[in-house]
Amino acid sequence: MTLSEKIAIIHAQSKFSSPGVARLGIPGLWCTDGPHGIRAEVKWDEWDQAGWTNDSCMAFPTLTCLAATWNTEMSLLYGRSIGEEALYRNKQVLLGPGVNIYRTPLNGRNFEYMGEDPCLSATMVVPYIRGVQQNGVATCVKHFALNNQEDGRHVVNVTLTDRALYEIYLPAFKAAVQQGGSWSIMGAYNRIWGQYACHNHRLLVDILRGEWGFDGAVISDWGGVSNTDEAIRNGLDLEFGSWTDGLTEGRSNSYDYYYLANPYLKKIQNGEVGTQELDDKVRNVLRLIFRTSMNPNKGFGSLCSDAHAKAAREIAGEGIVLLKNDAVGKKKPAQPVLPITADKRTILVVGENAIKQMTVGGGSSSLKAKYEISPLQGIRERAALNNAEVRYVRGYVGDIGGEYNGVTTGQDLRDNRTPAQLTEEAVNAAKEADVVLFIGGLNKADHQDSESYDRLQYNLPYGQDELIGALSKANKNLAVVILSGNAYAMPWLKEVPALVQAWFNGSETGHALADILFGDVNPSGHLPFTIMPALEDYPAHQYGAEAYPGVNNEVEYKEDIFVGYRYADLYGQKKPLRYTADGREFSINPPKHKPLFAFGHGLSYTTFEVSNIRFQKSFITGKNSVAVSIANTGNRQGKEVLQLYVAPRKSGVVRPKKELKQFCKVELEPGQKAGVSFELKDDMFCYFDAEKHEWVLDKGTYDIYIGTSSANPETKIEYTVK
Repeated sequence: MTLSEKIAIIHAQSKFSSPGVARLGIPGLWCTDGPHGIRAEVKWDEWDQAGWTNDSCMAFPTLTCLAATWNTEMSLLYGRSIGEEALYRNKQVLLGPGVNIYRTPLNGRNFEYMGEDPCLSATMVVPYIRGVQQNGVATCVKHFALNNQEDGRHVVNVTLTDRALYEIYLPAFKAAVQQGGSWSIMGAYNRIWGQYACHNHRLLVDILRGEWGFDGAVISDWGGVSNTDEAIRNGLDLEFGSWTDGLTEGRSNSYDYYYLANPYLKKIQNGEVGTQELDDKVRNVLRLIFRTSMNPNKGFGSLCSDAHAKAAREIAGEGIVLLKNDAVGKKKPAQPVLPITADKRTILVVGENAIKQMTVGGGSSSLKAKYEISPLQGIRERAALNNAEVRYVRGYVGDIGGEYNGVTTGQDLRDNRTPAQLTEEAVNAAKEADVVLFIGGLNKADHQDSESYDRLQYNLPYGQDELIGALSKANKNLAVVILSGNAYAMPWLKEVPALVQAWFNGSETGHALADILFGDVNPSGHLPFTIMPALEDYPAHQYGAEAYPGVNNEVEYKEDIFVGYRYADLYGQKKPLRYTADGREFSINPPKHKPLFAFGHGLSYTTFEVSNIRFQKSFITGKNSVAVSIANTGNRQGKEVLQLYVAPRKSGVVRPKKELKQFCKVELEPGQKAGVSFELKDDMFCYFDAEKHEWVLDKGTYDIYIGTSSANPETKIEYTVK
């Protein structure tokens, strides 16, 4: 390859493509936004739509829903299905999945990630990657690393301890590389230790390639590059979408002005730098091309197939979480609100999210879906089988828009009535219904669940809290269904007998939700994050602006390793937890309230019993394991998630009270009993020693809990590490 060809192959030639080497018959790469569906075609050098009529896709559930399945089989199905759609559209790189950790519920992009726990994220990302890449399509796992807020994402500088980095924020990326074998990684926008993530020497050179042995290509986020010298030396391979001075209207060769384009070429020609780094970059990009666009065995894929619709519906149904389902009514025995039984002849649906399309908007994950079944449509279709009447009233007006980069929903959601008029209509209708379904939550508008913007409040927007309170007084048979990718305040929780967390579930949203509400599918989703009563109950919001969103673009992770349930578990302690790490003093104030719903929580329409925890040892391998029995004690088939947590009795360093280390989803018929075994591995008991820069196996006594949520350790056993 000539020097010019080498330079050309390491930067974009259009919004979503990079050139190969035509002279040598090497094809280029075409990327597509994910990770929930294949983005519609845009113009060569614009974000506007290209005007194709055959680029609609299947919209799959968001990754919060996938994580909520706690089922690796669903993750593999998801990856395989979306990989087939990318292959059909001749895309070589799928820009996803995202595995940044849920640090604050205000992060507008949490819906694209897999929750608060490194074990859950690491376990779920691996089969997704394998499913995509078996199609000859590369995953580009993002955003590496610490892209935990959208507010100021292009400028914030993150500082944290090495222990928090390695124990909380890196495990999912490490699993993606070493277990999933991802062929590419996307850098983040933010700075870490003063250096931008897309050309951060410690992240990309020392850790990614040096410690983990990554042999794929590092791709910049679109506009994530800011310095040619650092981009040359610090591990970036392929540059996309930078906003350089050369990118002005009218330039036919604007992409030659990228940081890794003409500026790099001139430095080589002037003798300022050599070509060793360039050759390394080209090798990494060529390896990506050989694995994808030059793969002779990649097949043809498929788009919007019946199989993909079935997969989207199954994944959505398995990720929907039944948070609460109390019995109501004076009849004995009182019955829970859900599932909706055939004797419920009149069903009232209230709320904008029952009709609003959610596949358009939210940033780069916005899709041009072939179809989207709304919650109201799905409920009406299913209620017709019971000959039940379904009435709909608006209840509130939120975001009436529905457009992103030229894709429009075609919906006109304008309503000029006042909130008081809408509430009055809803309350009057609720009094006449057998059951009321409020369907609300967040949406994909700015400052909700959306890229580029963080949320401005923890409560539900548009006066929904007040409306839910009014509905609860009008009809006790009320089920609240929330579509969101984030947690939220629930001032009405005690007055609401049934609560469903339904996520943004793509094309099959309405069908999957109706499956759960009417009991055709038994809910088995479990929360991938903790839901606390108030914003100040999250540790990132206990230290003022220095911890979030930052002061003078500096953000310090003052909660250290105590993220999510690791922090919630400190409830009840009377004194702050004080310790020193990386030369810094930490003072962790215990939360003032218990979680509303714990990490890992999820109910079912049947009941389960966990018992008989015991040790087992393989005579073949000599490895130790913990076995447990689980029985379906109810009257219908169901799935339950067994979660194994490790809790040190004592330690030479401050450690969380317990940490998730393994999990397993089990399907049982009524009355069926099964045994589940978890192999005990040394790394389950380790912590990261920053001074030694190694994982340390702390000898001593541990309690091993197995339960169905972080707050429900149903059984435990003692284990000694010698």
